[in-house]
Amino acid sequence: MKLKKLYEEVIRIGIDNDPRGKSEVTKILKEREKEYQSIDKKEQDYFDLEKLRSPFSDTRILFGDLETEVKNVLIGIDVEGPEILLADRLREKGKKIDLAISHHPEGIGLANLADVMSVHSDILSSLGVATSIAESLIADRAAEVSRRLLPANHMRSVAFAQLLNIPFMSIHTAADNCVNSYLGALLNKKKPESLGDTIDILLTIKEYQDAASINAGPRIVAGSKKNKAAKILVDMTGGTETSKDVFSKIAASGVSTIICMHLSEEHLKKVKEAHLNAIIAGHISSDNLGLNLLFDKVEQKQKLNFIECSGFKRIRRLKK
Repeated sequence: MKLKKLYEEVIRIGIDNDPRGKSEVTKILKEREKEYQSIDKKEQDYFDLEKLRSPFSDTRILFGDLETEVKNVLIGIDVEGPEILLADRLREKGKKIDLAISHHPEGIGLANLADVMSVHSDILSSLGVATSIAESLIADRAAEVSRRLLPANHMRSVAFAQLLNIPFMSIHTAADNCVNSYLGALLNKKKPESLGDTIDILLTIKEYQDAASINAGPRIVAGSKKNKAAKILVDMTGGTETSKDVFSKIAASGVSTIICMHLSEEHLKKVKEAHLNAIIAGHISSDNLGLNLLFDKVEQKQKLNFIECSGFKRIRRLKK
């Protein structure tokens, strides 16, 4: 599979699993096209044209010829300078590596991380939160994330790849959409009675079993095992944590339990103030699950050889 085709497949799968739905994503891309056409030539020179083709600005080919044939992939949750050096060292030892993939964004994908956060406002709106409130809260949070990323050395790891001539890409929100939709559908089908039941369901999944074996498995951080799960919100996409001020709105919508990858202490305080139950499923384990689900789809087109590193373990669910 050529690198260009792999990227297109990743974007397609991400859209298929997007909580906003395919029609809404298409609408967003059309609106971006209108925006691009409306700005002057100076602004167009700096416009990120990839945003006209993909809704996931944190999922990118960071370096490499689009015509590169990809079969052997070094992949990790965080692939930065050390992992690129690892790829080069393995190549020296005779290992074939056509592409390095990071889940967490690097380069322009990292600089663009805040752009994907608008999905949070769409999720809130779907729960019945007033659109104006949802958009305002998430816009403030996205601006905060954007400011936090301004000082970052965005291109550091990309430069490693360029100097060592190792094609490099990141797959972030496209994969997070997969874990979000998978867990949402699973829990909707199983309808757990309690938080304890919910943990038991999560622990039927190999990625969470592996995490539990190193004391990093799913954990109740607000509520207790006997608490009723009632209406559950799976919140595992949108770039990073949502606004800390949304939890009272989520509770008012009828949600009783949220399941997420991680929560800061400040966010958790607000969760408890809203009297919500909260389960942290696990960050790296959830990232693993999202990537594995995505690559199960990719490998329906072509089998790939994975060299696992930096917290990633390939677990296949391919149908025979």
